[in-house]
Amino acid sequence: MTKYREIIRLSGLGLSQANIALSCNASKTTVNKVLKAAREQNLLWPLDPKLTDPVLGKLLFPDSKTKPATAKRMPDYEHIRRELLRNGVNKKLLWTESFEECRLSGDEPLMCSQFCFYIQ
Repeated sequence: MTKYREIIRLSGLGLSQANIALSCNASKTTVNKVLKAAREQNLLWPLDPKLTDPVLGKLLFPDSKTKPATAKRMPDYEHIRRELLRNGVNKKLLWTESFEECRLSGDEPLMCSQFCFYIQ
């Protein structure tokens, strides 16, 4: 999890974004985004103790919604089980068909390795 309080604190001490990134084990891009959002919200160090990292995350980035574990179209397990029993059908062929169906319907398909993992 991003250390929002620490990033804002170190910025208040005058450290560079590169040093903050190293100290917080975050990327420079993350530090830049957090500091930009903090400036837009007029947040300066010292912060109210009630502003914990989860609260700051929602305050700084209200648009970012938590994504489900996978927003991709999951395979039809029963269909796959039946198809794999047929001669000449393998996982790669079923994945290719599934990929094409997703592409044509506008859904986000699973990659081959993910497909094989889920049907295992």
